[in-house]
Amino acid sequence: LVPSWNGSLKQLLTETDVWFSKRRKDFEGMTFLETEQGKPFVSVFRHLRLQYIISDLASARIIEQDSLVPSEWLSSVYKQQWLAMLRAEQDSEVGPQEINKEELEGNSMRCGRKLAKDGEYCWRWTGFNFGFDLLVTYTNRYIIFKRNTLNQPCSGSVSLQPRRSIAFRLRLASFDSSGKLICSRTTGYQILTLEKDQEQVVMNLDSRLLIFPLYICCNFLYISPEKRTENNRHPENPEN
Repeated sequence: LVPSWNGSLKQLLTETDVWFSKRRKDFEGMTFLETEQGKPFVSVFRHLRLQYIISDLASARIIEQDSLVPSEWLSSVYKQQWLAMLRAEQDSEVGPQEINKEELEGNSMRCGRKLAKDGEYCWRWTGFNFGFDLLVTYTNRYIIFKRNTLNQPCSGSVSLQPRRSIAFRLRLASFDSSGKLICSRTTGYQILTLEKDQEQVVMNLDSRLLIFPLYICCNFLYISPEKRTENNRHPENPEN
């Protein structure tokens, strides 16, 4: 949009916010993707997994404030997530029970983390995950998932169902200074069922993979997907 801009990556987000803020009034009540200038970008934005952006309050506020994405897109996602939450709270939803690779490839939550050096790490990827507070630990060459319910305080609602399941895939990678892949490893897609506060080793690393920085990528699906219909898919373009 601004081919003459020649700033640094550090300046990019601030400059972008300022640029869109100044031009928002020119959109005449439309979101950016509904304008002639924005239409070429529709096909890219359709691949955003909006359900995992609006699952975080700060991110949900930002995406509404930015006024880039058509409200119809967001409305359908909010409806989808609301019904999913009701299923999790009221319908004894315990999580995925079978591997559907196509569903996981296209609709799972994608998370990542860079471990700069060897050591002990424990973190969670924030967001509303239907009462499943998942802690991830790296220690002594092990990567461990823990379903956190009672032992540690956490924000948000926590499911107290005796057993909960998630579908996941964990991938690790290391690169040399030029960006060439040195080594990688994956768990493949799996179903993991955990009781309250239970933890499970999901990967045991050998010394050949202990090359830092270590990049960790995870796909997660916390609840069983409902069958999608034509009516709750994203529209082909924001005019429909």
